[in-house]
Amino acid sequence: MMTKILGIIGGGQLGMMITEAAKKMPEHISKIIVIDPTINCPAAQIGAEQIVADYKDQDAIIDLANKSDIITYEIESGDSQILKSVEKNAEINPSPETLRIIQDKFLQKSFLQDNGIPVSDFIQIENISDVHKGIKQFGYPVLLKARRDAYDGRGNFKINLENEIQKAFDYFKGQKLLLEKFIPFKMEVSVIASRNTKGQIKTYPLVENIHEDNILRETIAPARVSDEIIQKAESIANTTMTVLKGAGVFGIEMFLTLENEIIINEIAPRVHNSGHHTLQSSETSQFEQHLRAILGLELGSTKLLHPTIMYNILGSKSFEGKYTPVTITQSNTYLKMYGKEISKPLRKLGHFNLVGMNGESIDQLLQKLESVKEEIIINPI
Repeated sequence: MMTKILGIIGGGQLGMMITEAAKKMPEHISKIIVIDPTINCPAAQIGAEQIVADYKDQDAIIDLANKSDIITYEIESGDSQILKSVEKNAEINPSPETLRIIQDKFLQKSFLQDNGIPVSDFIQIENISDVHKGIKQFGYPVLLKARRDAYDGRGNFKINLENEIQKAFDYFKGQKLLLEKFIPFKMEVSVIASRNTKGQIKTYPLVENIHEDNILRETIAPARVSDEIIQKAESIANTTMTVLKGAGVFGIEMFLTLENEIIINEIAPRVHNSGHHTLQSSETSQFEQHLRAILGLELGSTKLLHPTIMYNILGSKSFEGKYTPVTITQSNTYLKMYGKEISKPLRKLGHFNLVGMNGESIDQLLQKLESVKEEIIINPI
């Protein structure tokens, strides 16, 4: 079997961890090349070759396609049109068509709704009078969202009162928008799902996600919910993967509503922050699984071997600049720093997994988490 050259659009922490997984598969992947605008990006620091350019740079993508056998991405803001145009030179997974649907939240939600997958009510917004119409239909509160290029909550504006409508509309400075009915939820959960090029589908166990300032702070694997809810979520994830047809790993973010229903919030067509626990909790990490999926290999086991809490290490709100190294002394705690030189407020600098190797319960792990957190302080140099 011939080895392949892997191209990745984006060389941040996700590209870095895909690169690490690829290096453990030398019989399948001989070389990794990433496109990233940051010189010596995280993936390049661990041995990926780097094309220094923006993710949407047409010449860089053409260059990558000429040098690679297979292309994937860690960031969904790539240009699906340009990617479609280079498919003759390199296989692209997930496909540009899947990316086109997912990266536009209005198209994504319409696609899910058309396929009978539960999502909150929504409408497309062309102007401010559409916002007023939507609020008449849904009542307060509502969420005004950018259709594209928004992640970590940066593209959402919650409108609670009439006097916030103009401010919300102006916040987006003319971006394409949609309006969503706000669904009160008791928990945010997600399923990391994978589908290989042959159509085999596997899902990882449902996890529970806790956000702060709209950014993922911690993931608890497995989620503390009933078996019935777990089955609902897995069934929705399976249906979603079946209709989407893309190969790779997808992060399917969901809400558990107050009525114990599961609805999809949004889908990321890539490995996902809430799947980092799999590096230690599972036989197959999400990064290896992603590569297995796009290479058309048999998917690995998704069984959770140990309950695990993943905790994101975020930049301090009080400064921007270089920071002192982070270390953790606790046992069964796996630290992963991303090699980012500069800390910025709430920037994802690393994560650690706290693994229940000795049969600990989630509650016991949560107690231990408190003492580990005290060791993690991002200080300026």
